[in-house]
Amino acid sequence: MPTDEITQKVSERYAKAANTGEQMCCPTSYDMGLLKTFIPDEVLKISYGCGTPAGLKTVQAGETVLDIGSGGGIDCFEASRLVGPNGRVIGIDMTETMLAIARKNASVVAANLGYPASNVEFHKGLADAMPVDDGTIDLLISNCVINLAPDKRRVFCEMYRVAKPGGRFTISDIVSDQTVPQYLVHDTEKWGDCLSGALTLADYMNGLATAGFRGIHLIKFSPWRVIDGIHFFSVTLTGYKLHKAPPDSSIQYATLRGPFSRLVDEQGTTYRRGIPQAMAPASARHLSLPPYAEYFLQSSEPIDLDHHDPRWSAVLPADAPCSWQGHYALLAGPFAEAADDDHHTYRRGEPLEICSKTVAVLGTTGYHPHFVILNRASERVTGESVMCSPEGSCC
Repeated sequence: MPTDEITQKVSERYAKAANTGEQMCCPTSYDMGLLKTFIPDEVLKISYGCGTPAGLKTVQAGETVLDIGSGGGIDCFEASRLVGPNGRVIGIDMTETMLAIARKNASVVAANLGYPASNVEFHKGLADAMPVDDGTIDLLISNCVINLAPDKRRVFCEMYRVAKPGGRFTISDIVSDQTVPQYLVHDTEKWGDCLSGALTLADYMNGLATAGFRGIHLIKFSPWRVIDGIHFFSVTLTGYKLHKAPPDSSIQYATLRGPFSRLVDEQGTTYRRGIPQAMAPASARHLSLPPYAEYFLQSSEPIDLDHHDPRWSAVLPADAPCSWQGHYALLAGPFAEAADDDHHTYRRGEPLEICSKTVAVLGTTGYHPHFVILNRASERVTGESVMCSPEGSCC
């Protein structure tokens, strides 16, 4: 299907929903009680998404925030509250009907917040050609919109272009555990349902990394729908555009604490638990990002760890039989690759079948934030417990 046709049909679908009040099917989790105190019902009733990127603790006072696919303005107006009267919020959308509703209500929201004037502006534009200057945005947000864009890699490059050095994104979107087949890709109705345009989690995260973002990691996920054996689920991801400035020159070594036995960062550097690794400047910048900090000791001199050191962390599987129940694990960063103490190797975004013991390991504190766990079993599994290996062979 031609790109222009997809864009036109998606725009028409959302314009129709705005006029008819149709409820689009993506899962949302807004705090409507709070939003109703300052956002008009006209906006709230046409709010579609699969997360709450503006509502997370990522928006800071005084920042410039860009909402990609702002729709009726709900996320822009929530961001407006959070950045305060001295901040700035920009919304871009391709649908005139949505833009008209958002613009009409901007002054109402500003008055409800007690601002002297609105700090929100709305522009017509596409996610893959944003009408925004280079390097001007502190935080990019988007709520179940990028999967509607036919050329997502171009969108990711545009995101990187407009972000400030040191800027970041927090986006919610629908992804899949398998490549969406062509018969769904060419189903125009399912484009509007956030299905046909979904990338796999691996392709989505790799696309962001290819554009230049680093420290890309999962904030939360929620299962959504299963169609013809393909699992579609909502993810909220965060990542960073690194400063070009050199890191603190006194930091020259990093030692992996665990619980992972081995990690590969987005620069391709491998770290093994307890063994100090000399760092190049690019890797040092990498490990300065928040999602890495708790897993490493960083120092000017090499630090060795062993299992007697209280800073060492490991989670061993239970020494007991397990069962195969249909679970699959998908590593969701910020690591390109990781290994546990039961010889599983996880590659970012790629499903790996895991047994019940590994499900328990990945549910612990050090592992849990970085994994999506799906169950592909269509019926209740009744197999007997076995002694298993990570390759799936049982005896």
